[in-house]
Amino acid sequence: MDSEKTSIDINDGEIDDVINNNINKDIYDEINKINNENEINNEKDVDFNKQTIDKPIIEVSPRGTYLVTYNPKDHSIVGWNAVSAEEGQLAKDITITIDDDCIDQICVSDDKKLAYMVIKNNDCYPKIIDIHRNQVIKLDLITGCFDDMCHTFNLKGEYILYSNWSVYNSIYDEVEKVIWIYSTQTKNNKWFCIRIYKLPEYFELINVSKYDKFYLFSNNSIYEWNLDTEQDIKIFHNKEFEKENKSYCIKRELRNDIKISSNNMFICLRIMDKIIITSIELTIPIVTLDMNNDTSLYNLIKYFDLIPSLPSLLPLLNSKIRDSIIGSKYENIQTTDEYAFGILDGCVWKIKFEDYISEIKFSFQNSDKQVQNRNYHCDEHFITLFNPYMDKIRELFQKVSKSENEYKKKIEQNYIDLFEQNIITVGLLQVWKIKVINHNKIMLRVFKKVDVSNKWELTCTRITKFNIHNVRQIKLLEIKLFTNDDIILITTIGFLICHFNENEKSISLNYWNYLELTSSSIGTIEEESDDFSDFKTLLKPYTSKHNLPLSSYDSFKTSDDWISYVKDNKENLLKYGNELLSFAIKEHRLDLIEEIYKECMNRFKEDLGNNWMVLSIITSTLPLLHKHYPEYVFRYSLETTMIIDHPIYNIEYRHNNLHLYSFQYLQLVDLTRSILWSKYNYFLSNHESIYGMLILIQISMIILLLPFFFIYIAIFHILLRYHFVNDIFSVDILSSIYQILLSKLAKDKIPMITFMVPYIKFVNYPRCYNWFIELFKPQSSPFVETISRDIYKTWNGEAIINFKWNTYGKYYYMMIWIGFMAYLGCFTAAATIPQQLIDDDIQKRLLIASIILGFIHLSFEVRQIIFSPIKWLLDFWNLFDMIAYLLPIYTSIYWLQINEMNDSIISLLSFSCLFLDLKFLLFFRAFEYFGVYFAIIISVAKEITSFLVLLFIIIISFAHAFYILLLPRSDFSLDTRSINNDPNNPWNLATTYNQIFENGTVDSNPFLIQPPNGNTNMFVDFRTSLFAMYKFLTGDSSALSNWTYISDPPLVILIVLFSLLIVVYLMNLFIGLLNNAIEKDYNRVSYLMQKAQILAEIELYYMLPYQRRRKEWFPEIMYYYANLDDIQKEVKRMMEQNEWSKVNAFPVLKQDLLKKINIQLDPDDQ
Repeated sequence: MDSEKTSIDINDGEIDDVINNNINKDIYDEINKINNENEINNEKDVDFNKQTIDKPIIEVSPRGTYLVTYNPKDHSIVGWNAVSAEEGQLAKDITITIDDDCIDQICVSDDKKLAYMVIKNNDCYPKIIDIHRNQVIKLDLITGCFDDMCHTFNLKGEYILYSNWSVYNSIYDEVEKVIWIYSTQTKNNKWFCIRIYKLPEYFELINVSKYDKFYLFSNNSIYEWNLDTEQDIKIFHNKEFEKENKSYCIKRELRNDIKISSNNMFICLRIMDKIIITSIELTIPIVTLDMNNDTSLYNLIKYFDLIPSLPSLLPLLNSKIRDSIIGSKYENIQTTDEYAFGILDGCVWKIKFEDYISEIKFSFQNSDKQVQNRNYHCDEHFITLFNPYMDKIRELFQKVSKSENEYKKKIEQNYIDLFEQNIITVGLLQVWKIKVINHNKIMLRVFKKVDVSNKWELTCTRITKFNIHNVRQIKLLEIKLFTNDDIILITTIGFLICHFNENEKSISLNYWNYLELTSSSIGTIEEESDDFSDFKTLLKPYTSKHNLPLSSYDSFKTSDDWISYVKDNKENLLKYGNELLSFAIKEHRLDLIEEIYKECMNRFKEDLGNNWMVLSIITSTLPLLHKHYPEYVFRYSLETTMIIDHPIYNIEYRHNNLHLYSFQYLQLVDLTRSILWSKYNYFLSNHESIYGMLILIQISMIILLLPFFFIYIAIFHILLRYHFVNDIFSVDILSSIYQILLSKLAKDKIPMITFMVPYIKFVNYPRCYNWFIELFKPQSSPFVETISRDIYKTWNGEAIINFKWNTYGKYYYMMIWIGFMAYLGCFTAAATIPQQLIDDDIQKRLLIASIILGFIHLSFEVRQIIFSPIKWLLDFWNLFDMIAYLLPIYTSIYWLQINEMNDSIISLLSFSCLFLDLKFLLFFRAFEYFGVYFAIIISVAKEITSFLVLLFIIIISFAHAFYILLLPRSDFSLDTRSINNDPNNPWNLATTYNQIFENGTVDSNPFLIQPPNGNTNMFVDFRTSLFAMYKFLTGDSSALSNWTYISDPPLVILIVLFSLLIVVYLMNLFIGLLNNAIEKDYNRVSYLMQKAQILAEIELYYMLPYQRRRKEWFPEIMYYYANLDDIQKEVKRMMEQNEWSKVNAFPVLKQDLLKKINIQLDPDDQ
C-alpha cells in the first residue's frame, strides 16, 4: 500500500468528530484488507518445520578421528575417516540417507554414531543412528518431543543431552531443564542413562562442550560449569544487555547471539558483533574485539602473538576473517586443536593448522597495513601474564643454570658484556642498547631507522633503578629478544622483561623478579668479588613451570617501578596484587595500602559484573590487615555490606523464608541417585495397564494404612531431599499426592533480594600442597586466620558461616559428637555401673574401648598443638579438652593394671566423669539457642582474666598475712594433747566442755575436750590458709571463729581490711565488670565468632587435604538471600548507629537498594 494514502494528521484541531470517525473507518478498512490477504487460520499456515540447515555442513568427532558431512538437498550423510591421511583430501567411509526433512544440531562420535535433532511443530527430539549398521538407537528415559534440546559427544565417548520442557497442570507449573548423560555401550539397541543433572529455573543453556563443560546464561551473565569437577565460574557479564533491556525468551535466539569456544588458557566468547577473550586463570575479560573491524584481530595477532588461541577463535570469526586465515576456497570449515577440516567440491580436506599459522605470521609481518591507532580494547601488557613464548624462556633459564662456571670466568676477567650490550633485530632496523649505570641502574635505549639507507635515531630511553645495597653490582648474564618489542634480561640480581611500545615511544617494565644469583664478598676495601649461589636450585621454578612465578617480596622492595606497574594495571594487579598488598602491610607503607585498597574498590565499581575478582586482593590479605591495621577490616566490612555483582538489585519471590541462606549462584542438582526412580516412572508411563493396576493398589493401601500415610510422606520427603527420588517424573500416584500436599502447604511468596558475599577467595586453601606435611601442619585459609568481630557483625560474615555449616559443618560436627558420645558411654558405663551388676570381662572391654577412643580424640588435640603451640596454650578450652581426654585414658590404664577398686581409683573416676560430662555439654555451643550463653561465658572469662589474676594475688597476700599471724609457735601433735600458752595451738582452740557445780560455778578444768583436727586451725599450713581465705570470700568465716577478737586486735584489723577491700569493694567491682562484659558480648556476633572457630578446627584437623580443596565446599564466591522486611530493618538500624553513612563506596547501588526497600533519605543525609 502507498504510504501517502495513510499519511493522515489525526491531531488537527479543525477536524470535527464526524470527519475523524470517517478517517478512522478508512484506516480500519485498509488494515482489514491487508490482514485478509495474509490471513492465518490455524497452525498449518505457519511453517514450524522450516529447514534450519540450508547448506552443506561438516561436523567432527570429539577427538577428530571421524567426521560427517550433511547435504540438505538430498538429505545424505557421508562419513569420513580423518585418521586415513595426515593432511589433504580424505576418503569417504560410508554414505547414508536419512528420512527426516527438518534436522538441526548434527554431531558424531569417535566410534561412528550419528546424532541429530528432528524439528517437528516447533518441538524437537533426538535421533541417533549407528552409521555402519544404519540402525536407529533408542535412549533410555527419553520419549516424545521437547521444547528445546542440545546435545554432543564428549571425549570419553559419552552422549550428553540437554532437554527443556514445560509442565502445566492444576497443581503447579514448572519448566524442567535436565541434562542426561548416556553410556554409548549399546545393549538391545539402546543406550542407558548413567547420570542426571537438573538446571536451576533461572538458567538457560547456551552450549555443551566436548570437554564436559556447560555454558549457561542467567541475569545477563555467562557461566561455565564443569561436569567432571562440578565447579562453576562466572565468565562474563554483558552490560549491553542491560542497556538494551534485552530479555532472551527464545533459546535458539540466545544461542545464535552467543557463541563460545575455549582452550586450557582462554575462553573465547562471541556476543553478537563482539568477541571477548577471558582469562581462565584471572577470571576476567582481557581482550575485546570488534567483529566488524578486521584489523582488530590482525593487530591482536601481530602485537600479542595469540596464534595458539586461533583454533578456539576460528569458529567464532566471521567468514571474511576466517577465509583470510584458512582460505576462501573452502565451503565450510571446522577446527580441532591441530587441524582444520573444510569442504571443497563435495570432498573433505584435512588442513594442518601449523602450516597456516606460519603463513599467517609471515603475512602479518609483511602486511602493507600500518595501523597506528588500535581501536579495540586490549591491555598491551597482558601478554606477560600468559606468555606464549614461555617455552623459549624455559630453554633460556636451563642454559643459564648450566653456565655457572662460564659466568664465573667472565666476572673474574671483568668482561665488558657484563655491563653493556647491543642487540640488533632481525631486520637490521632496530637496536636495543642495554647498559648498567653506577651499580644499581639499568638503562635501556631503542634506536630505529626507517630503512637501511637512513640514519639511526634514538627513539626512547628508560632508566630503571633498583634499591640494592652499595656493595652489590648489577651484571648482565643473558639478554634475548623474543620479538622486536619484547626483551628479557637475566642479571645477577634477578631478571626482567621489558616491552617497547612503538606508538607511544616508550619502554615499560612488564615483569621483574628478584633473585640473588650472586652475593658480594668483600676481602679488602678495594677488592670485591661475587660468590655464586646454587643456580639450579634458584632457577628451578623457571625451568620446570609453565608460567612465570609470582614476584617475591624482595622484588617489590628493590623496585619502585615494578610497584607502580603492578598497581596501575588491572591484569597484573590481579596476578600480583596479593603479594604487593602483603608487602605494603609488612613494610607499613600506609600510602601504598590506601592506594591499593582504593584501586581494588574502584576497579570493581567500574565493572561490577566482571571485575569482582579484584576484591580477592583485599580479602586474601585480611589476616595481615587484621593483625596490623584492623581498621581496614572494619572499613571493608561496612563498605561491602549488602552489595551485588550487578548494577541493579532484583527482587525475587520465593515460597520459603530463605533469609541469610547462602549458596553458590550456579547450583546444578545431581539426580544420579534417582535413576532407578526415573526408570520406575518411565516404565509406568509406557505400560498403561500395569499403571492402572498400581493406582488401585496404592489407593487401597492409602485407605487401609491411613494412620501410616504421613510416615510415608515424611520418608518420601527425605528421599526427595537427598535425591533418591526426583520430581521430574510424577507418574506414581503417591508422588502426585506429595506434590498436591506440598502445593497446599506452600506459604505465600516472600520478596527476597540476592546479595553477594564480597569475601572473594576468603575461604579457599592454597592449591599446591604436600599431602604428608598437610596431615601434621596444614596450610590455612584467610577464613581460619581471621576470626574478626568486624567481619561477623554484618550479614556477609553470617552468610559465610551458614554456607559452611549447611554444606559440611553440621555433618562433621555430628560425627565428632557421636564419636565422643561413644567414648563417654564406654567410660561412664565402666565407672558407674556397680561391680555386682557388670561382668569383669565386659568392664575390661569397656575400659579398653575407652582407651582406644580416647587416643583417637587425643590425636586431633595433638594436631592442634603441632599446628600452633602458642595459640593452643592461650585458649583455656584446649587445656580443658586435654584433661577431658587424658584423665579417663590414664584412669582406664591404671584401673586395668591394679584390677581393683580403691580410693585413688574412685577419686580418678569421679573427676574423669566430671570432665567428660562438661565436655559433652560444650558440644551444645554450636547451636544458637545455647551457643550465645557459651559465647558469653568464654568471652567474659577472657575480659576479666587480668582482674582475676589481680584478685588472686591480693587473696594470696591476705592468706600470707593470716598465716603468719595465726601460725602456732610451739610444737604440737594432733594425737597428743599439749598444754601451753600458745593461743594458736589447735588444742587451745579445740571445743571444751566444763562441769557446772550445784552452786552455779564453773569448773576451770575441762570435763570433756573435743580433739582438734586439721580444720581447727586452718592456718597451720599455707595451703589451708588459702582455702580459708576462699571460704571467707564466699561468706564462710568459720575458719576465724575460734579466736577471741577482743583480745586479738591485729586479727580484727585483717578481717576488717579483707572484708572492705575484697568482699565489699573488689567483689562488687567484679560483679560490675561481669555485667559490662555480658552486655558487650550478649549478641550474635560472639556466637558467630565461636561457630567460625568450630568450623576452622573442623577444616584444619578433621578434613583430609583434598577435602579442603573441594570447590563445592570452598567456593571462590558466594551469594545469599535476604528478606525484604529484614533488609529494611537492618538498614534502619545501620542508620541509627551511623553506620549507613560510612557505606559510601558504591553510591549507585546504595541508592538503588534504598529505592527497592522504600526508604527515603533526608536531603542532609543525601
